[in-house]
Amino acid sequence: MKKILSGIAIAQLLTIQLQAAENKNFNYHVDEFADIEVLRYEVPAFNDLSLRQKMLTYYLTRAGEAGRDIIWDQNGKYNLPLRTVLEYIYTNPDLDRNSKDFKAFEKYIKQVWFGNGVYHHYSNDKFSPEFSREFFESQYDLIPSSALPSIEGMSAPEVKEILMKVVFDPEFMPKKVSQDSSTDVVLASSGNLYEGVTQKEVEDYYNALKDPNDATPISYGLNSRLVKKDGKIQEEVYHLNGLYGPAIAKIIYWLDMAKGVAENDAQKDYITKLIDYYVTGDLRLFDEYSILWSEDTNSDVDFVNGFIESYNDPLGMTGSWESYVNFKNREASARTEAISGNAQWFEDHSPVNPAFRKPEVKGVSAKVITASYLAGDAFPSTAIGINLPNANWIRAAHGSKSVTLENITEAYALASIGNGFNEEFVIDQPTIDIMDKYLYITDMLHTDLHECLGHASGRLNPGVDQDALKEHGATLEEARADLFALYYLPDAKLLELGVLDNPDAYKAEYYKYMLNGLMTQLNRIEPGKDVEEAHMRNRQLIAKWVLEKGKKDKVMELVKKNGKTYVKINDYKKMRSLIGDLLAEIQRIKSEGDYEAGNALVQKYAVKIDPKLHKEVLERYAKLNIPPYRGFINPVYNLVKDDKGEVIDVTLDYTESYPEQMLRLSRDNSNL
Repeated sequence: MKKILSGIAIAQLLTIQLQAAENKNFNYHVDEFADIEVLRYEVPAFNDLSLRQKMLTYYLTRAGEAGRDIIWDQNGKYNLPLRTVLEYIYTNPDLDRNSKDFKAFEKYIKQVWFGNGVYHHYSNDKFSPEFSREFFESQYDLIPSSALPSIEGMSAPEVKEILMKVVFDPEFMPKKVSQDSSTDVVLASSGNLYEGVTQKEVEDYYNALKDPNDATPISYGLNSRLVKKDGKIQEEVYHLNGLYGPAIAKIIYWLDMAKGVAENDAQKDYITKLIDYYVTGDLRLFDEYSILWSEDTNSDVDFVNGFIESYNDPLGMTGSWESYVNFKNREASARTEAISGNAQWFEDHSPVNPAFRKPEVKGVSAKVITASYLAGDAFPSTAIGINLPNANWIRAAHGSKSVTLENITEAYALASIGNGFNEEFVIDQPTIDIMDKYLYITDMLHTDLHECLGHASGRLNPGVDQDALKEHGATLEEARADLFALYYLPDAKLLELGVLDNPDAYKAEYYKYMLNGLMTQLNRIEPGKDVEEAHMRNRQLIAKWVLEKGKKDKVMELVKKNGKTYVKINDYKKMRSLIGDLLAEIQRIKSEGDYEAGNALVQKYAVKIDPKLHKEVLERYAKLNIPPYRGFINPVYNLVKDDKGEVIDVTLDYTESYPEQMLRLSRDNSNL
């Protein structure tokens, strides 16, 4: 599971650490278009790594690059051929780059790059071109036949026709992921994870494979595409000799190179196991890899590489391909280690029913990391915290590993200085003051608690299917982890551990969270649309539930001030109590696999939007000129060799532009 940045989540007054980073004059801003700003992040202390660690990092970044085409294809079956066409047109030197059509085309291709395909990374809606059909078709016709993409079973004119339809027909494959429970969410979703099958057929297929008595259940569907051919349902498994084989072969090559410079035998063992899994597609091997990976707490350089998070699957089963490469920030990790070292205390004092708690919390490890490369579904938009493995039985029996990406959070923070958000949306100066002083650290702690303890907490009742909550599984799991973190932020235990120094510091995160859940995240949604993305649903569910349940005692209100709507929190202590109540209920829902109760919560609180409030938020945001979404490009890693061809160093280059990086990745890593 992962935590993503929630709106404008970082304080404008930065800590000493951030101020020091700012003084480096590092240029975080790269590009801006549509509703997106592209940033770059710094990789501090990379030069402090040994040459062996630098080489390990380099090979792992190459393994990340090698899998890029996989996420593009998972996101839509026509994404890769369309990318070929778009990039050929974009690089045509004879185009009038000042024309209205080209400017609109440039915006579109930048959106497609950012979404790893034709769908918005957050809303899942298909992008709408603002250039003319005539412009696109005329440019398409200039592409030589040798450079045209091919699609199996289609002639060149048929390929052109289908790609024109993808770009210009808003009704054709309109949404990557649908969470509308009133529909068949599989048929309503246009991602490339299913073909020719219904939601019921998918559920029946995998339910027939599951053994309810298996203490180590397989995550069926995690690494496959389910299709119907000649009337028969079958899995197309992702592995070396199966679906995505050519890209997986390149991933394996670079993982094997990384294995040769592993930091220790434990790391070498789990890289070997990951390669074995990629070769075979055997999910039992993936579980074995996950256990070995989660138990390695000694390696400084670490990585994630595989089919991991299932947010892009309407049923929450198939993992999107992603990769993170990172190394440990030892100084900052003291904070997370203090929290993870007391995991049992937090579990024992949770407000949930003791029957749903873990009697023994095993192997919870946490660290603060410096992200050094992002790839696949983690790029350009990325999480700020991760907790893996996702398999519930592995968490229970072997533990989990949690990380907080501090240099990514730092980049967000420094890019937000002076944007006017607090002055526009925060109710009064005292609240602004406490947010200025404590929001950065409490937001980091919220991430730590969410990833390290929230996702790792609780247990399923015997016999409960881990997929029982179906399309709401991701929303309710993220809500559970957020609530766990929110509940403990005010706790005196954090003062005792020394990670906070003021008992009122939590109020900064409470206010930001409720403001975001009730109002400011609406800036990411088009007028007339519902909330669909799992993290956004989670935040609105929590905030609206607390608002309603605290109405009688006026725990929290939406009030008018100078004609504008503001969130007003009157009783922070009662708010914590309500948060505990909701945590207890959502943990019950998960532990018992109570789909009906989970569906009722989501439908009542998480989906619908007040159109008047939505309109107001959009108008107020428009004055600030703050892009609703941000993401990153990576630094470029270069090998330095001596006159004998031996590698003597690895250096970082931060000068590449957004289009340059995207075009280079396509040029060097078109593996499918």
